[in-house]
Amino acid sequence: MKDEKIIELYFARSETAINETDKKYGACCRSMTLNILGSREDSEECVNDTYLKVWDTIPPERPVKLGAFVIRIARNLAFDLRKAKSRLIRGGGFEAVSFDEIAECLPAAGDTESKADSRAALAAVEKFIFSLSREKQTVFMRRYFYMQSCTDIAADLGIPEGKVKMTLKRTRDKLREYLEKEGIDV
Repeated sequence: MKDEKIIELYFARSETAINETDKKYGACCRSMTLNILGSREDSEECVNDTYLKVWDTIPPERPVKLGAFVIRIARNLAFDLRKAKSRLIRGGGFEAVSFDEIAECLPAAGDTESKADSRAALAAVEKFIFSLSREKQTVFMRRYFYMQSCTDIAADLGIPEGKVKMTLKRTRDKLREYLEKEGIDV
C-alpha cells in the first residue's frame, strides 16, 4: 500500500493503518531497534511504542515521507530505552563504538553557538552524504544510522569486512575535511 493511503487511514482513525505500517516498515524498525538495544523483547516493545507514537502524532501531523517518519521515531525511542536501561544497570551492555568512531568528525555540542549553526552543520552533513556514491552512502547509513555492525554490513552487501571498515574510515576522514572546508568547527 502506498504511503499516502496509509496516512489517510491514520486520518480516518482506522486501525488498519497500524497493520499496513507494520507490513511496510516493521522489518526495518525491528532490525534497527534490535541493533541498538540488543534484545528482541526490548526491540518488539520499542516497535509497538513506535506505532502508538505514530498513531498519536498522525493526525494532526502529515509526514511527507512516512517511512522516514516511522523509522526516526523508532530510532529515537530505541535510544531513549537504551539510555533508561543503562541508567539502571551501569554500562547497559551497549557498545557505543559507532558513536566514538564518528564523534571526531562532528561538531561538539559546546562548539555550536546557536540552533542556526546546528542546522547548518546538519545540512552540511546531509549534503556530504548525498554526494557519496550509492555504496558509500549505504555503508555509512547502515553503520551510523541503523547501527549495524561492520560484519553484518559486509555480509548483506557481499563485500569483505575490511572493505567496509576502510570505506568507513575514508568517509569519516572526508567528512571531517568537508566540514572544515564548509567552515564548521569540528
